[in-house]
Amino acid sequence: MPKAVAIIPARFNSTRFPGKPLATLKGKIIIQHVFERVSAAKLIDAVLVATDDQRIFDAVTSFGGKAVMTSGSHVSGTDRIAEATSELDCDFVINVQGDEPFIRPEMVDEVVEVLYNDDKVSISTLAKRTTDINEIFSPNVVKVVMSASGFALYFSRAPIPFYRDEWQMKKTEDREQKTEDRVSTFDLSTLNSQLSTSFCYKHIGIYGFHKNALLSFTSLKEGRLERIEKLEQLRALESGMRIKVRITEHDTFGIDTIEDLRKAEEWQNISL
Repeated sequence: MPKAVAIIPARFNSTRFPGKPLATLKGKIIIQHVFERVSAAKLIDAVLVATDDQRIFDAVTSFGGKAVMTSGSHVSGTDRIAEATSELDCDFVINVQGDEPFIRPEMVDEVVEVLYNDDKVSISTLAKRTTDINEIFSPNVVKVVMSASGFALYFSRAPIPFYRDEWQMKKTEDREQKTEDRVSTFDLSTLNSQLSTSFCYKHIGIYGFHKNALLSFTSLKEGRLERIEKLEQLRALESGMRIKVRITEHDTFGIDTIEDLRKAEEWQNISL
């Protein structure tokens, strides 16, 4: 049976939240929450943290986890796990972000299942349907559109697909405005009522790779679309790699800033 290893990339020098993996949330450091949740997945054979910081390495080993030291020059977490993977005996590599303390074991298994069940898949990931207007129009929430067979067609920070006819617009009628300022705007009251019948999916950033696909992906140069949207999964699509998306019913909440940590302490949707 194929062997699946989950690797959690973690670095100390985050621009927006230095020391984030070691910040305390509900009595435990964030990286411990992530490690324990991933370890509870049924289809994972081993879990390890890949880091470039001795403080994180020591913290992980102190609570009984396994960690490996990697180079401090990596641009992304994917590059970091590729280094950690190169010497591992495994078939699948699951990349779980180190700032996702609310990740559910079931979500990890869902990503692994896609790799088990479809040999045409290079990369697997998750998405969840959303009808939240703030998520759909937020550039901080990545959206994805899929083919009928579930393969990703595109990821974007913009609202996709755009419901041209259903998402009604209204024209500015103020005659005192300059012509160039009379732009179309969303009729939010109408839009809110229409979103319940729209199918928009937000991407959840957990990835499963065939080991060879991971090593191939990290050898590719940055793509044009990746550079525009700042989404590295677009590099895979531009190069012809196939990403299959599993629709999940579960949600998660990443910690990017100190304010996110405060919100997470109060978040009741998923308990720790």
